[in-house]
Amino acid sequence: MSSAQIEIQIIASIVAVTCAIPGVFLVLRKMAMISDAISHSILPGIVLGFFVIQDLSSPLLVIMAALSGILTVILVELTNKTGLVKEDTAIGLVFPALFSIGVILIARNAGDVHLDIDAVLVGDLAFAPFDRFYTGKADLGPKSLWVMGGILLLILGFLTAFFKELKISTFDAGLATSLGFSPSIIHYGLMTFTSVTTVGAFDAVGAILVVALMIVPAAIAYLLTDNLKKMIVLSAFFGVLSALSGYWVAHALDVSISGAMATMLGVMFFLAFIVAPDKGLVSVLIRQKYQKREYSLLTFLLHIKNHSQSLGNPEEMSVRHLTGHFNWQKDKAGLILELALKNSMIEVNDDLVSLTEKGEAFTREAIEYIVNNNKANIEPLGGKFLLFR
Repeated sequence: MSSAQIEIQIIASIVAVTCAIPGVFLVLRKMAMISDAISHSILPGIVLGFFVIQDLSSPLLVIMAALSGILTVILVELTNKTGLVKEDTAIGLVFPALFSIGVILIARNAGDVHLDIDAVLVGDLAFAPFDRFYTGKADLGPKSLWVMGGILLLILGFLTAFFKELKISTFDAGLATSLGFSPSIIHYGLMTFTSVTTVGAFDAVGAILVVALMIVPAAIAYLLTDNLKKMIVLSAFFGVLSALSGYWVAHALDVSISGAMATMLGVMFFLAFIVAPDKGLVSVLIRQKYQKREYSLLTFLLHIKNHSQSLGNPEEMSVRHLTGHFNWQKDKAGLILELALKNSMIEVNDDLVSLTEKGEAFTREAIEYIVNNNKANIEPLGGKFLLFR
């Protein structure tokens, strides 16, 4: 493995971790697409910075691009606060406008400049090791490594200093206000670091991978845990894993490195979406299957309870009556009856069904739970009453 290959993987890994940390809070705040908006709307900042300094390597371009990203966030917030449009609509209004301004400025003042779409959109990590940082004659390594390393340290410092504030303002802005600190300041601080991260990563990996690395690892982690600290660690882990695996996929297939990394993120998200323990598709379908069965069980028990307290026809409590009264297939009726018997909810004497004490208690608590919680979700009671599910 050459030194260039090692440097590419290190740069990609640092970019992944740097993007993953603010990405967690963007996903939790339901602001995932703000990263896409910033990655596009930094263009007018870069153009204006170039017009002023006439040097593509100047740090002023980074500063102007970051300010352009912050302006995007401010305009989105102001548009959203009017109450006339929702936040996603505000994002869709602001960033195309700013991006268009950048395109117009280029067309009017730099029409002879060739814009490499491949480099702008998907980036080109393969060239990152050749843009070196020198002090005198000393080669200190790729510039991207230093830039993203510095941004990562700043983000880690911000996260460490304001973790409690970030956590509270993310989940309950009202509580944050009552505790004496402004959610708006924390919000704009987070958006500032998101803008700086986007600008720094944009040069190395391009717009598409910036969005992918900021959102997809956080989305994967969200499917796997409800703990914020674990979510941050998992997000960084999957970001690095996608960077390393994507590089070697690109190496094997001779394709775009950034494109391969984004593809690996997609593969990882698909797997998590399918098999995540609690939020994955398989788990959700299994849980829905059991929920439907338990609702049918509750319906059956309520029917028995109602008729046992009235002077109605005893035939209503007959086992043979199940299929006709509930319009259930014979197999389903047998399944619900077996479930009730296994869990000692009912007794059957002379083909007539009656509730046991446990069945009475389950029925009573289930109804109280549904009424008090204003939702028909009795799953929390399952662990208490249902040994067999």
